[in-house]
Amino acid sequence: MISVSKALSILIKNRFELDVRTVELKKAVGNILAEDLISKITLPPFPVSAMDGYAVRVSDIKNGSLKLKVKGVSAAGNPFKGVMNANETIRIYTGGIVPKDADHIVIQENVIKEKNQIIISENEVYPRHIRKKGIDFTQGEILIKKGTRLDAMHIGLAAAANFKYLKIYRKLTIALISNGDELKEPGSTLSSGDIINSNSHCLSALLNKWNADIIDVGIAKDNVADIISKIKSINNADIIVPIGGASVGDLDFMRIAFEKCGFLSIFEKVAVRPGKPVWFGKMDKKLVLGLPGNPASAIVCAHIFLKTLIVQENHPSYLKAKLNTSISPNSQRETFLRGIAKFNDAGQLEVSPMPKQDSSLLVPFVNSNVLIRLKPNEAKKEKNDLIDVLPLKTGPSLFK
Repeated sequence: MISVSKALSILIKNRFELDVRTVELKKAVGNILAEDLISKITLPPFPVSAMDGYAVRVSDIKNGSLKLKVKGVSAAGNPFKGVMNANETIRIYTGGIVPKDADHIVIQENVIKEKNQIIISENEVYPRHIRKKGIDFTQGEILIKKGTRLDAMHIGLAAAANFKYLKIYRKLTIALISNGDELKEPGSTLSSGDIINSNSHCLSALLNKWNADIIDVGIAKDNVADIISKIKSINNADIIVPIGGASVGDLDFMRIAFEKCGFLSIFEKVAVRPGKPVWFGKMDKKLVLGLPGNPASAIVCAHIFLKTLIVQENHPSYLKAKLNTSISPNSQRETFLRGIAKFNDAGQLEVSPMPKQDSSLLVPFVNSNVLIRLKPNEAKKEKNDLIDVLPLKTGPSLFK
């Protein structure tokens, strides 16, 4: 039985070097960016008006000139090309380039127009309503970091930065094999002893979030021949993920079946709770990562091991949080508890473990947003101690 850190090191060493593809901007959404997106332009490229109105010098107004001659017009895409002299103004529209020496926009609601001049009806003292050059971003600025999963706003930002194409990582293809005579798909009529196959559906959703394509091979029966048949039906998967059948029971045939198909076992047990039966092997360029059948064990091991094997991150990214309760001393196995974390009024992250931690339970995961990490043989943790937590979700609302 190897440690979690040793297992992660092995997975990192054996994972795929993802190919990079160039795709059109509209086809990049949902994919992982393969290089830092560095802006080709500055936006806005010039000082522009934030309002419809008149470009003026504040110094003219302060000197008492409330009546100004209209010298020309500046609109988006059609700037004023002349010179604006003292006591003159330029009619300007939102997005229009601000003429040189103008430092303020008088909004049109505060102006009375008389032929080719304007009278300012409100007291204008401070420069306003001009968007400075580069207020959004500048040429050469990193706008999106490599490794970011691209959403609609990323695509909009890339377009604004003048990108027609983006470089993305190729998606890995993951094949899922569920195992167990007792398993039935959702919607089935259940007999005594039957269990709904929830793991493959949860893992498919996670894999989609982690930028993978999924092949669901279905449910293999508790015999070597049926498992081998499922394995041989998989043609184009990069990684096979069997779920269940990996413990030491009389009906646990998963590793045996893979060995008969030519896969070399690299590790078979990890000192982790929940999830000790997680295992890893390979055959040529095809990898297999076996997950336990208990739902909590499968999901925890997916976040710790499967995500590391797929996503280009070297180790899980832990945060520090303050405990709201004490936790008993840990055993020699690294342990992950489901927990709920949120920021307190002082801006510090606090965490509480869920009251139920059995490895067969799914409801605690629905209400959890972190895994609380207990290191091997860690002493009792007291209330207010700092502890490692691993976020289960992403986004600005994670800890709300």
